Amino acid sequence: MTFKVITGQFRVIGAQPDGDSIRFYPHDSAALARTGLAVRPNAQGGFQLRLDGIDALETHYRPPHAAHNWHQPPELADKASAELLAFLGFTDVTRKEQTVTAATPATIDGYILTKFADKYGRAVAFAFPGEPDTGAHDGGAHFVDPDELTRSANHQLLEQGLAYPTYYSGLFPDLRQVLTAAVETARGKASGIWAQDVTTVGFDVTSIDDLESRVVILPKLFRRLAEYLAADTSAVDMSHFDQFLAAHGDELYTLDTGHSTHLDTLVEVRGSRVRLTVAPEDIIFREK
Repeated sequence: MTFKVITGQFRVIGAQPDGDSIRFYPHDSAALARTGLAVRPNAQGGFQLRLDGIDALETHYRPPHAAHNWHQPPELADKASAELLAFLGFTDVTRKEQTVTAATPATIDGYILTKFADKYGRAVAFAFPGEPDTGAHDGGAHFVDPDELTRSANHQLLEQGLAYPTYYSGLFPDLRQVLTAAVETARGKASGIWAQDVTTVGFDVTSIDDLESRVVILPKLFRRLAEYLAADTSAVDMSHFDQFLAAHGDELYTLDTGHSTHLDTLVEVRGSRVRLTVAPEDIIFREK
């Protein structure tokens, strides 16, 4: 599968990196321009990455209509963020209210492999410390084989059980299979999230605190629940959650059938109990 190579620096001071997103600053703005990537750079030329194929627990998510950020169980959410920074090479990281105030070193050289930016202007990418493989040219096309993918931060987070697999339609099957193998290894060892995951087992939603402190679930489902509950925090009533999901229209297909459908058809709601009826790695979301 062919991606564009961009070399640059990872920077975290003054930013709020989490387990699946971080700021990246290209070495060469002309190389970035050659990729045609529709990112939204800041004043210093950096842009946000969305790590492809993974979704870590939320550390600070602001649903529409919410007055404050929501989060998932902090211990695992923070551990994912710490693992991403450590894998890239940062040490002695300190934060104040999720914002990094100090890190050693201040920047880390690395590169990303990407094909496109999402609707928020984030490059959907695989992130690597160090230099790209011999023969890869900054801003040029590069064929990614499964072995190279195992050296990415994305694969590391899955292998450590610190992120869920969350696949979109632009990721080819052979690369998905490499990521899924890492998921299966982590799940088999009950590593990280897999010691507590209740996404497909089912969980009760009786309070907002359930979501923020108790249940470990697929972040995509957490975000939809947060959006649903933030619209009316006076009481927790799950009776209309299925209708909310249907209106939201998350398009997807499942690997077992290959049929196009929507997220609401895969989520079971019985009273206050919610569960996803298909394993996360068997769902392919359609990129909007």
